Amino acid sequence: MVAHPPIPPTVEILYPEADGQPMADNTVQFRWIVTIKENLEILFAADPAVFVAGDLLWYPVEGNNKLSQAPDTMVVFGRPKGDRGSYQQWREDNIAPHVVFEILSPSNTGAEMTRKLLFYQQYGVEEYYIYDPSDNELVGSQRVDQHLIEIADLQGWVSPRLGIRFELEGETLCIYAPNGDRFLTPVELAAQRDQERQRADQEQQRADQEQQRADRLAAKLRTMGIDPDTV
Repeated sequence: MVAHPPIPPTVEILYPEADGQPMADNTVQFRWIVTIKENLEILFAADPAVFVAGDLLWYPVEGNNKLSQAPDTMVVFGRPKGDRGSYQQWREDNIAPHVVFEILSPSNTGAEMTRKLLFYQQYGVEEYYIYDPSDNELVGSQRVDQHLIEIADLQGWVSPRLGIRFELEGETLCIYAPNGDRFLTPVELAAQRDQERQRADQEQQRADQEQQRADRLAAKLRTMGIDPDTV
């Protein structure tokens, strides 16, 4: 009898859901990350095939759990919404994130950002935007063939994928949805919602008052023997 060597068991590769790095270094960076991510969620809320995530580890190559990035915000077209522990590209019809945003903090280094650019370039990102809130500087790159090429002028630039417009106004970046609405922080969105609710309540109150006046007039006409419905 010929002895056959034992077949080694298949080793399951684990893909960590955290890289040990903080999502943000300060409140300004965190606010921008949340604002961009949440407004993009709102923008594509009605499209079930657009996935938006913030600070989610993206693994582009099956079998390599050392190769990953966690963009501050990423948008993927053609993938369903839903919760994920990480974005494992081979489980997502091999669709790479189309648009990536990074918000700079003082701890980011030039070498780090160069590594990120090369990663996003190699693994298929179409649009890459970097915003530095401390200096109010926006840099963007767009894929041309196999390379991410810097966009010469971002003032008034409209993202081909997202349809949003970038404007550097005063000392801050303003981002506008295709319908012209400006991206707002969650606090600003809540305030806007409250204002709209207040206006609706005021309109309803005015309508109720008009109806009460009409009812009183109708009642008075009836006491005078007049049918208000025939007047």
